[in-house]
Amino acid sequence: MKPDPKTQWNVGYWLLAFMALVWIENLWQTSRTVEPVPYSQFEQALAEGKVSEITIGDTLISGKLKDPGPGGKTEIVATRVDPGLAARLSKYDVPYTRVVESTFLRDLMSWVVPAAVFFGLWFFVIRRFAEKQGMGGFMSIGKSRAKVYVETDTGVKFSDVAGVDEAKAELQEIVAFLKDPQGYGRLGARMPKGVLLVGPPGTGKTLLAKAVAGEAAVPFFSISGSEFVEMFVGVGAARVRDLFEQARAKAPAIIFIDELDALGRARGAGGPMGGHDEREQTLNQLLVELDGFDSSSGLVLLAATNRPEILDPALLRAGRFDRQVLVDRPDKAGRVQILAVHIKKIRQAADVDLEQVAALTTGFSGADLANLCNEAALAATRRGGQDVTLEDFTVAIERIVAGLEKKNRLLNPREREIVAFHEMGHALVAMSLPGSDPVHKVSIIPRGIGALGYTIQRPTEDRFLMTREELENKIMVLLGGRAAEKVEFGHLSTGAADDLAKATDIAREMATRYGMVEDLGYVAYEAPAASYLGGPAQESMRGPETRQHIDEAVRAIVMQAFARSMALLEREHERLRRCAHELLEHETLDEAALAALTQGLPRAG
Repeated sequence: MKPDPKTQWNVGYWLLAFMALVWIENLWQTSRTVEPVPYSQFEQALAEGKVSEITIGDTLISGKLKDPGPGGKTEIVATRVDPGLAARLSKYDVPYTRVVESTFLRDLMSWVVPAAVFFGLWFFVIRRFAEKQGMGGFMSIGKSRAKVYVETDTGVKFSDVAGVDEAKAELQEIVAFLKDPQGYGRLGARMPKGVLLVGPPGTGKTLLAKAVAGEAAVPFFSISGSEFVEMFVGVGAARVRDLFEQARAKAPAIIFIDELDALGRARGAGGPMGGHDEREQTLNQLLVELDGFDSSSGLVLLAATNRPEILDPALLRAGRFDRQVLVDRPDKAGRVQILAVHIKKIRQAADVDLEQVAALTTGFSGADLANLCNEAALAATRRGGQDVTLEDFTVAIERIVAGLEKKNRLLNPREREIVAFHEMGHALVAMSLPGSDPVHKVSIIPRGIGALGYTIQRPTEDRFLMTREELENKIMVLLGGRAAEKVEFGHLSTGAADDLAKATDIAREMATRYGMVEDLGYVAYEAPAASYLGGPAQESMRGPETRQHIDEAVRAIVMQAFARSMALLEREHERLRRCAHELLEHETLDEAALAALTQGLPRAG
């Protein structure tokens, strides 16, 4: 039978206490019976015959008194003095004694100080090296770096998350499991072991995970996938083990791994020469831990990634990450809800209509909308306003979408005229085509890196399907700028480079992905994306004749759209000139000004 360590410690404490008691008792006894005196007094007592016995040491001399002295002292002790010196001093009738100088501290410091300086410099250099490598202290290199938030420390509730109602509903069930595991398990159901949040950047995956922890009021361990992998092999696996051990000790708890793709990339992804032993070993340890913990213990693993296609298949199987929750970009109703959350932090004017702001922000994520509200507040502050108006939101959207105004980028009159006709070409074609998004603003103020002007269209609703006619109209709007230059000046400029690239991409997708070219058949010649786990894209399987046919089809779609834009603008040439000159004068035309200028503009069939 092995002895209990606690019992051994208790016995040790009693022994130390007993030895300390004996030492204190000895000091007390000595102080009661022994009196330290100067050496001159010691010799005087000896000459007077008061001393019965003398004990001589290296530095001390003690004598027993025949009769107890004052205070009941039975012994006197003095520091020895050289006999010759004592004989010379005795005739002066002055008390004298010897002081023994202790060199212990000096000797100790002569050893300790150099050693402390050496080890201090060594520790400083090693620590700086470890910090540069991102390793922290060597003693804690295998420790998990997870930030632990307990109960309400996350400061986020489900009320702070908007625009992702479906994902929120999925995670609310996890909260219910954590709060009442017996009630949810009464029919034999078990809590999902892992939930993978998948979606584009900025859509609120991390915010949702913190909301789960805030609602469930359980410890929340947050760590990034990149923090597991170090330069030393085995450190990542040790940190995974330590993380799960900490979480088990505080169960029920939630572990959240952000950017899981940094840790869970498919093994062997780099080919025969591209393996990464440390990452693979860390991933293997994570798989083992996922298999090892019991969901009934109240431990839930949440993870987030925006690249699910590169994750290892073993990580995504049922029993590890049981659920995959899509956190997509919000629709218009979702954008209104997100704006309502963020607009509480700023002072808004009465004319701010969130529906109009949401209509202008198609494709914005939750993070983009939060940035939009902040930019609108900054725009109102710059102009000295008392509150944030709808115009401030418009300025913020233009700043985010088109870039910062470049007022110091001066164009010569000829270039300004070309840009004005180019932008009005976009606007007139868009306003002439049925079903096209309304034009919100046209400007010839340079913005961003290369934009000399811009035309903003405001979608009236979110669209998820588009017909061939609508795609062709979109290409016509993109080519309207170049068509306007051709109609007015009879030549082409480099200002339509971005428009041509976008129009070509749409036409190529019509031919290769959507099967909208009859001669090519209803065949997809291009995969939506080169899925990492799904093998190479289908584009590599095309034959040379098919590629040539696709190129011809793309060229035909683009040229046909350009010809239609040319015909439309030639018919409205006078209106194009009038609008372009108005734009040259004012530099920016809003929706109301455009409506007045294009009143009576016929719709193209």
